[in-house]
Amino acid sequence: MSEAKPIGGRIFTWPFMACLAVVLIAVYFLAQRFIYGLGAVTNMNDGYPWGIWIAYDVVIGTALACGGYAMALLVYVFNRGEYHPLVRPAMMASMFGYTLAGVSVFFDIGRYWQGYNIFLPGFANFRSVLLEVALCIGTYVLVLWIEFAPAILEKLKADRLKARLNRIIFVFIALGVLLPTMHQSSLGTMMLAAGYKLSPLWQTGFLPLLFLVSALMIGYAVVIFESTISCVAFRRPLETDLLGRLAGVIPWILVIYLIIRIEDVNLRGYLPLAFSGDLRSNMFLLENTFLGLALLILLYPANRIKPRLLFLSAVFIMCGAGLYRINTYLVGFDPGNGWQYFPSVQEITITFAIIAAEIMAYIWFVKKLPVLADLKHA
Repeated sequence: MSEAKPIGGRIFTWPFMACLAVVLIAVYFLAQRFIYGLGAVTNMNDGYPWGIWIAYDVVIGTALACGGYAMALLVYVFNRGEYHPLVRPAMMASMFGYTLAGVSVFFDIGRYWQGYNIFLPGFANFRSVLLEVALCIGTYVLVLWIEFAPAILEKLKADRLKARLNRIIFVFIALGVLLPTMHQSSLGTMMLAAGYKLSPLWQTGFLPLLFLVSALMIGYAVVIFESTISCVAFRRPLETDLLGRLAGVIPWILVIYLIIRIEDVNLRGYLPLAFSGDLRSNMFLLENTFLGLALLILLYPANRIKPRLLFLSAVFIMCGAGLYRINTYLVGFDPGNGWQYFPSVQEITITFAIIAAEIMAYIWFVKKLPVLADLKHA
């Protein structure tokens, strides 16, 4: 098995500096938000009390951070140890994604200074699905940092402490499988409460299952996407053989998802709505077209050994499943009474800044810590 090593090199490259510029602009907008309130920078309103920050940063962002969850299932639950070189970078990406998703929640809630109340039983609403999501995500962030701690301890040469942690790490691995299973399905459960306000193209009792399955397939797609990008960017050998075998798992998940997704709408008699020509119907068709194209690519084993097709299929999955989630929370949602919402420039900039912050953290960590496998000496 190849050993993970820091790749070294300069930190302040042009991609890092470009991301830093986006973050600094967003800091200015965030200062306005925290000084003058949500209305100073967002277009959120009483009809749409959540906007792109929740829809992307939490609902989509945590799914994009499910690479660690997906790989933990494959390696530790199904005992597929050959994929172990992909675990640590996937875990790190998950750690960044969930940490920033947790931080970004404080941008979105009105009384952010009382956010700690979710951890106080006297103030918590134990009938709320959102409470379960908040507690699970908060706990999972801690679990991810503990799971990634061996890489930090290797850098610090704290071998004795690493050995002690490794003796109990299985507890955190188990939690790392349980917690995303709970809160990813609960993200779907939350929109059940929207009732008739959510278009029947998305409103279904299968929402919890569809959100869980979509998180799983996004997780595997992100592993392929991240590995390909990092190999090209850092001039490392491509992991095509390993990624191709991993891609063989995805068609099974895609087939299960698409059967449930399409047949559910059909059996409820709402499939004709998909061809009505309005925004919602077009978005429904677009999300499933992306996933259908990914399935067509990955169904043929010969395509799984072609890096470009592997990468393209991963992008299709991320776009299709990501659209499913943003459609459920924004496009397919209509609160009535004429309420409308489109994100402001400031909201979009802050969202891009969160992505930029993840990229900056990724560059620093892989260059300074043993994260990526040393493929040249594998």
